[in-house]
Amino acid sequence: MLTDQELPNAGYLKVVQRKTAEKSSDRATIACVIPAYNEEDTIVDVLNALLKQTRLPDVIHVVINNTDDETFYLAREFAGPHEHTYQDLTFQTEVFVHDIGVNTDKKVGALNYGFSQVCDDYDYFLGVDGDTILDKHAVEHLEKEILSDPRVGGVSAIYTVAETKKGMIAKYLTTGQRAQFAAFNMDNLLRGRNMAVLGGQCSILSMDALKNVMVDNRQATPWVKDSEVEDSLLSLQIKSIGYATKISARARASVGGMETLRALDGQQVKWNYGAIDLMWPGQRSNTPGQPLHPNLRLRWSENVSMLFNIVTRMGFILLLAASLSIGAYVFYWFWLIPPLVAVLLNFRIALSLKDRSARDIAFALLAVPAELYLWLRIGHFVRAWAKFFSKQQTDNWAAQARAERGAGYGFLMPALVALVIIAGLTFAWLNLPGGVQSAVLAIGWPILYITTLVQTLFMLRKALRRHRGFKV
Repeated sequence: MLTDQELPNAGYLKVVQRKTAEKSSDRATIACVIPAYNEEDTIVDVLNALLKQTRLPDVIHVVINNTDDETFYLAREFAGPHEHTYQDLTFQTEVFVHDIGVNTDKKVGALNYGFSQVCDDYDYFLGVDGDTILDKHAVEHLEKEILSDPRVGGVSAIYTVAETKKGMIAKYLTTGQRAQFAAFNMDNLLRGRNMAVLGGQCSILSMDALKNVMVDNRQATPWVKDSEVEDSLLSLQIKSIGYATKISARARASVGGMETLRALDGQQVKWNYGAIDLMWPGQRSNTPGQPLHPNLRLRWSENVSMLFNIVTRMGFILLLAASLSIGAYVFYWFWLIPPLVAVLLNFRIALSLKDRSARDIAFALLAVPAELYLWLRIGHFVRAWAKFFSKQQTDNWAAQARAERGAGYGFLMPALVALVIIAGLTFAWLNLPGGVQSAVLAIGWPILYITTLVQTLFMLRKALRRHRGFKV
């Protein structure tokens, strides 16, 4: 067994690494790296799932960083050689556990540390988050798919959010995230399985592609901290040097969801901010915005769709309130069509989930839960764009960590701003002459009709498209 060593002046423990078997000449070799930050609740399940794979990784490195819980001591129990037999094939692996202590580069630093341990001896890099549980066939499917075409630089697993056993708020938020991830994954699957983001949750990457990214971009490491979304940036770089980035048709993994409003806000604002930073033209730090990059087309589509959601919903609420205030509202039945189409689209997404539950179906069919979750996403969207345009120099990684610990009230800001705006508009409306009020309604409603019609047609197209047998 591996022994612990106290490293002088470092303030952390590390299980000493030993080299495993040399690269095999008759099959590809896969090194798995697990960056872990305060993962004491999940790291045991993550490692157990990896060690029960139908195709074991050839080596597993757990890289613990900035952690103040029991993650290291739980992971240390797995250190050493392991063997697993599946269908008369015996696979061997070895687990190494590293605690690199305080790491200012956070997940990026942990990934690069893991890369430095394996880059010279293995063909493929399998990144797995410290809260991601792999289906037992995941590594087998990922290996087959990346070996099927030398043009593929990376393949992401289909990931979903694991169901939670905590309270009603946590269950509601995880169900919303499951629907959100399902829609994103299905969009990627139906676009020729071209994956916009090789997610850090579970992706296999060509070691040659990573090294070529370093050369082409003059980087000392594959992952850099220029972006809030290091996996999106790396995916863009892999695509830019001629490799394909794909989503697996079969490999699956479940990830831990955000179970509080604060935590969800921290995660989603960081993701949105990072995506905007990559999309927007111009040079920021060492990374240029790449608005026309193929991997960002889905991002643009998501942002335009969210803008339409804001315009139609806020427009309807304000025009409805204004019409009622002067007794000018007339109900038309066709206003029921957009929410019915939205329910149809959400129901199709729920049916596409491979492990769907009754909660997933109810979330879609009851309309209100999905609508409320969309309003949460609108808040995240607005906060991210406001942060970007204000050019705030904030550490969104640290902000997410604080939110997950239950600190901060930034998630309330969109609601407070909306209340202030509505109050101002109400005051202005009540002080307008009657003729001006009628003119505003005569112009506003037709604009809303047209905008809602366009949005409804796009939703209907997505709701009726063939899923071609894919499950997410």
